[in-house]
Amino acid sequence: MTRTLIVVDDLRHWKPYSASEGVISADDYLFGEPGRAGAETRVINLCQSYRYLSTGYYVSLLAEARKQRVLPTVRTINDLSRKAIYGLETEDLDELLQRPLARSGTAPGDRLTLDIFFGTTPDPRFGELARQIFDAFSAPLLQVELRHQGRWRIASLRTLALPRLTVHQQGAFAEALDRFSGDVWRRPRARRRYRYDLAILHNPQEQLPPSNARALRNFQRVGRQLGIAVDLLTPKEFGRLAEYDALFIRETTAISDHTYRFAKKAEAEGMVVMDDPDSILRCTNKVYLADLLATHRVPTPATRILHKGRPADLAAAGETLGFPMVLKIPDGSFSRGVVKVPEPAELPEAAARLFERSDLILAQEFLVSDYDWRIGVLNGRPFYACQYFFPKGHWQIVQHGADGRVREGGSRTIAASDAPRAVLKVATRAAGLIGNGLYGVDVKQSGERAVVIEVNDNPNLDAGVEDGYLGDDLYRMILEEFIRRLERKRSLLPQA
Repeated sequence: MTRTLIVVDDLRHWKPYSASEGVISADDYLFGEPGRAGAETRVINLCQSYRYLSTGYYVSLLAEARKQRVLPTVRTINDLSRKAIYGLETEDLDELLQRPLARSGTAPGDRLTLDIFFGTTPDPRFGELARQIFDAFSAPLLQVELRHQGRWRIASLRTLALPRLTVHQQGAFAEALDRFSGDVWRRPRARRRYRYDLAILHNPQEQLPPSNARALRNFQRVGRQLGIAVDLLTPKEFGRLAEYDALFIRETTAISDHTYRFAKKAEAEGMVVMDDPDSILRCTNKVYLADLLATHRVPTPATRILHKGRPADLAAAGETLGFPMVLKIPDGSFSRGVVKVPEPAELPEAAARLFERSDLILAQEFLVSDYDWRIGVLNGRPFYACQYFFPKGHWQIVQHGADGRVREGGSRTIAASDAPRAVLKVATRAAGLIGNGLYGVDVKQSGERAVVIEVNDNPNLDAGVEDGYLGDDLYRMILEEFIRRLERKRSLLPQA
């Protein structure tokens, strides 16, 4: 059973708050039996100081050694110790200050202090800023100094000491702790009948999500049959992540957005996660993939990597690859950022448009086929095979119209064992270069030739398409892989 410990230097520091058996002294945590409650324990470290080699520092350090989830982590403590480190993160957050303070009549040198308790702040103008600061630096008690220097900026971040809180701050802290411990640290009693809790990250607003609503419901239904509770989380529920044992990302991933942040946080929490951060990093950049596949001699279309500062390479690519030619930006998805260049005269303009978005782009030979293969690979093994056909009159499986409308071709899913052997072979090799997670490998087949187009870190799993052959077994196989990894992780944890 999950247990929450609140660690303070001296139990007298807790006198202003409600009594709780979960509050213990740092001495008891470090040297007594309560601190060795096992890996299922969550620890909120409220020591006065997190200075290097201080008591507070050792509480977080030993919590991590005991495989317990702790707030703050040693990494957060180290990040907050020097502005040269945390300043790199806060520069991107300065933009969140401008609108709330636009009408404040400020002058250069003006300052404002903001308290952040468990990712919330008493000033409603700065709710989003508080949440994002807590996402980056998950410390229970933070104080942020804002300073006007031509524009408002985050001047400093520091932790607050529990016994030094004012009466007003004590009230705000108690409310924030109650809300945080209820939402994150304590799991609802009704969920105890499940072996594990899995969070699926999805975005209801996404136009082309990797899983449709019916597929998400299927994951929940099959999960209950397997004894695993499956909850749907939205991007705004980052703070709930620590409530779960595992994370399954069912939203289009990108290094530059919250999906990568969710994956990194889940990994740092010791959770089982698909897509793991390394897979996202490797799959979301087509330049990386092209070089990786070429290095390991995995068959691909003839490919050239082009730099906008080397115009001569553009003409050379045309001579080598011929026309029509395909140009791609490195981080496109669902056929976006991919253009077909029918003849040499159109190449400079087409390349210039893509170079506005990336210094490097890909040029590939154009291969004619009636459909694209997608081979689903899980932990190194193919488990479904799907043929995606092109919309009438188009050359990609997804057509994005100028009016914003999207057209998709038909599909046919078969048993992985019935797919051509050459297709399965190159797909499995390509996926193995990325990792041992869940991947969708796009393959084009022309006669006996099978070439890898790309590897997707969160392939489509839509009800009515990818589950067309396996049915519920598709969802069961993925969830059983999560269970297998969770069981293995549990077996490696030290016993209480």
